Amino acid sequence: MSTDNILTPWAALSSSRLHVLPWCLAFGMTDIGPVRQRNEDNFLIDEALQLLMLTDGMGGHAEGAVASAAALVAMQQFLQRTVQHSDSNPMRDRAAADALAGRDPDATGSDPHTPAVQLTSDAVDFANAELYAQNLARGRTEGGMGTTLTGLWQCPFNDTLVFFHVGDSRLYRFRSGALIQLTRDQTVYQQAFDMGAIENLPARNLLLQALGPSAHVTPEIRVLQTERHDLLMLCSDGLHGSVPHGDIEQTLGLATQDTLGPTCEKLIGLAKDYGVRDNITVLLVWCGSSPT
Repeated sequence: MSTDNILTPWAALSSSRLHVLPWCLAFGMTDIGPVRQRNEDNFLIDEALQLLMLTDGMGGHAEGAVASAAALVAMQQFLQRTVQHSDSNPMRDRAAADALAGRDPDATGSDPHTPAVQLTSDAVDFANAELYAQNLARGRTEGGMGTTLTGLWQCPFNDTLVFFHVGDSRLYRFRSGALIQLTRDQTVYQQAFDMGAIENLPARNLLLQALGPSAHVTPEIRVLQTERHDLLMLCSDGLHGSVPHGDIEQTLGLATQDTLGPTCEKLIGLAKDYGVRDNITVLLVWCGSSPT
């Protein structure tokens, strides 16, 4: 698959509207912000595939926008092919189907979530390989364009919900009045902080890894258990890097399943009020509900 035909000019891969998935409602919104000349963020919500993702590209000129959209398309197409291949003739290879669904009658203590985690890891590897190949083709043997990636996927084989993460975009969960960050920033700042540094910390936006610049990437992938009325938020650092945690928490505390769009607008407005100098992307996910 080639992603060379993606973009310029920039366009969001999904529309800002209410998306209805079997396990949630979702609304995404992206904004160029008050300073940047182009939007290098993007997001994708695939209702049929039960896939929700956002990216924050980098690379100069238009390459950040190319990387962010190309990564989303690569992830989507890899998982689409996996699902379609399995569904095309599910009885052709029952053993393979059982393995995908986490059913192994001979296994002892096997984790039923492992297939979903492995498929997600394979998809991330594929997306990284696509971007890395484009960098090599342009003579970028080191560095080159890249992007963060944070997303959610409900695996159809056994309904396992996983989140995946590379870089410093984030996934949060708002539950019972408390906002919790579920992902961990893959940054030099976070690494130094984890090692106990309290002074002369590096800049917060120095990434340890992203999709595209190198041949290998190590994503954070975990199974996520949700409760009815959990509110999940995926966002780029244009939001979490400019708006205080307490302000985000307070805003999400006022959200309902019927106000996901206005809440996205409010969060983006807060980022601008706090003087954000980056693009801002927010994707809200209301778990276990349907439209009223």
